[in-house]
Amino acid sequence: MEINIEDFILHLEEEFEEDILQGSLKPDTQLEKAIALTSVNALILISMVKVEYDIELTAQDLNKCKTINDLFETIKNKKK
Repeated sequence: MEINIEDFILHLEEEFEEDILQGSLKPDTQLEKAIALTSVNALILISMVKVEYDIELTAQDLNKCKTINDLFETIKNKKK
């Protein structure tokens, strides 16, 4: 299954609906500004990626990502 950035952003907005205004995320949105990457939010994000895409994301992967698109590309590259 090919993943696309629009669906990925929708999943993020749904998962973090209390913190993110629906429709506010764009591929170039800074990840840290979109989601305060506390240890709890990092675990939620890692779990979401595992459930939705069957991808093992690590804390190191998250630390390398500056934007939503960086995170998306990391997931896409791991999916190959």
